[in-house]
Amino acid sequence: MESEQLFHRGYYRNSYNSITSASSDEELLDGAGVITDFQTSEDDNLLDGDTVVGTHYTMTNGGSINSSTHLLDLLDEPIPGVGTYDDFHTIDWVREKCKDRERHRRINSKKKESAWEMTKSLYDAWSGWLVVTLTGLASGALAGLIDIAADWMTDLKEGICLNALWYNHEQCCWGSSETTFEERDKCPQWKTWAELIIGQAEGPGSYIMNYIMYIFWALSFAFLAVSLVKVFAPYACGSGIPEIKTILSGFIIRGYLGKWTLMIKTITLVLAVASGLSLGKEGPLVHVACCCGNIFSYLFPKYSTNEAKKREVLSAASAAGVSVAFGAPIGGVLFSLEEVSYYFPLKTLWRSFFAALVAAFVLRSINPFGNSRLVLFYVEYHTPWYLFELFPFILLGVFGGLWGAFFIRANIAWCRRRKSTKFGKYPVLEVIIVAAITAVIAFPNPYTRLNTSELIRELFTDCGPLESSSLCDYRNDMNASKIVDDIPDRPAGLGVYSAIWQLCLALIFKIIMTVFTFGIKVPSGLFIPSMAIGAIAGRIVGIAVEQLAYYHHDWFIFKEWCEVGADCITPGLYAMVGAAACLGGVTRMTVSLVVIVFELTGGLEYIVPLMAAVMTSKWVGDAFGREGIYEAHIRLNGYPFLDAKEEFTHTTLAADVMRPRRNDPPLAVLTQDNMTVDDIENMINETSYNGFPVIMSKESQRLVGFALRRDLTIAIGTFLKHTHTHIHTGI
Repeated sequence: MESEQLFHRGYYRNSYNSITSASSDEELLDGAGVITDFQTSEDDNLLDGDTVVGTHYTMTNGGSINSSTHLLDLLDEPIPGVGTYDDFHTIDWVREKCKDRERHRRINSKKKESAWEMTKSLYDAWSGWLVVTLTGLASGALAGLIDIAADWMTDLKEGICLNALWYNHEQCCWGSSETTFEERDKCPQWKTWAELIIGQAEGPGSYIMNYIMYIFWALSFAFLAVSLVKVFAPYACGSGIPEIKTILSGFIIRGYLGKWTLMIKTITLVLAVASGLSLGKEGPLVHVACCCGNIFSYLFPKYSTNEAKKREVLSAASAAGVSVAFGAPIGGVLFSLEEVSYYFPLKTLWRSFFAALVAAFVLRSINPFGNSRLVLFYVEYHTPWYLFELFPFILLGVFGGLWGAFFIRANIAWCRRRKSTKFGKYPVLEVIIVAAITAVIAFPNPYTRLNTSELIRELFTDCGPLESSSLCDYRNDMNASKIVDDIPDRPAGLGVYSAIWQLCLALIFKIIMTVFTFGIKVPSGLFIPSMAIGAIAGRIVGIAVEQLAYYHHDWFIFKEWCEVGADCITPGLYAMVGAAACLGGVTRMTVSLVVIVFELTGGLEYIVPLMAAVMTSKWVGDAFGREGIYEAHIRLNGYPFLDAKEEFTHTTLAADVMRPRRNDPPLAVLTQDNMTVDDIENMINETSYNGFPVIMSKESQRLVGFALRRDLTIAIGTFLKHTHTHIHTGI
């Protein structure tokens, strides 16, 4: 019987960038007598970049399963350890789980023989908790260092602290006696580059010098980041989440979670964020955490020799990555469960929670945000939300869904064009061009000049009595003659209208630059840019609703809640809802996203508006395409990823995929139901085929799967072995 090639996009022997050649995990085999070939190397680190120097493990097919000697030999035959799989191939989940069961059974059978065997058994049982503890510690420490270094280098583009060169702008002015935030930002300890170089703090000359230095530092950081990635660790570029999802589904990408990738990604992530590019560090932090989990897993034989068990550690590591990225440990666990994990047993849930807890504790101890809080954007609103506000919240959800659909299509189209043109052969030039355009356009606008995280924090903030931002430039009237904790709604001043105009320009700028930035050859996350776009749109909508309620408080929709002089509308809440909606539109996350945002802000009271906006954004986005950005990039790169959330319709017949050769007997198939162990055993005895298609039924021969002869033999042998054991025990 002759097997037609079953193409799986991305099964490449040499490069995943090409989709012209493909193979299945084991070429899905020819007819009788063909061997299954696994390339192995005892000391090869699958996810490190070392060269494979291996031997070949072969298993011949054919033979009768009734031979107990043959069956026991097959079950007891040493299963290859590390290095079983070629690069860009998929692991055999059945084989790995069988290996783990046999290992566990062997340890349990020996643990009562001696104290040493009992100690080995306890070590094996606790190794899972030890590896996630180490992963959490390393992830939290690296995230804290990245946050501190990125903040310092971002502020370096504008000036330096003379009293302590290692302080960023905020830390430099902590001891200042000024009372308003604007005055505090101009503290004497902090010197701009214009003050240091030409001795001018104000005027056209000062502005031009600061402009030039801003562009210089941005280009320097971007060039250094892309150069390090290109020379030392090409896998350190991008977000990492599409590849993490693919690896967790069982795909092998050797070197992607290695030591060099970890080191270069940590360094270049700081440089990329500091360059001012429209990107974030949250997605890459998941990659960093998974690198830590992979490296530590090699300290424990339970995980180093089993690819399926190793992916349990990587699932926990991804939870730790989100935990330190946002200060959201519970959201990190849900993110791992909902978004990235392919195989997530209950014990992995507990260990993911523990890893996220440890990572969050370490990050809180480092205190990189300087606010003695774990969360990145802590908010403290003084008014609740009202029922009539659900309408603008849903509108923000619609905007988020439209933005997500537009971004996915535009970014994928640009990335596809990059792959198919000469422009993709010059990644350094591309990064320099994008960084130059970003810096030149960003500097004149105070909202685009800000670090993106700082921009989101300012947009989330409610206007208090000491706020000097243009967003809080309201005109006082007789209803607000006295400063109180709850600032009533007031008419907008010139500063607010100027800020709205600048925010509109910033919104257009962020939308365009994020499309061209995500996918360039530097570490680049998408969470923060998407949240910034949503926060800008939300703040604009919030100010509009606030002014509408102030000038038309007698309308029936406002009359019950918005009295004259009342603190009715909180524009910062709209920014928070818009941020969640836009991030949901891009990633199509729901539950984990809502939990991340309320953990991120501490705004538990506002979870219902978040849920409404996120669900709306998902529905609107799904109307244009069900893929999120990560699934779209997985498909673009040709990775063999089967999404568990997808619904597959079985329309292919078995004869369309496998056809018998001349003089061969009819096609031997397995049916989905109504086959006994004896039926399968007889079919294996009577044929010598390497595998069998699985169909729905004899009447409807639609293909639903493929079962290898080896897996069937092992499964039946295990069943017979356990059956004989139970019979013997009963007797």
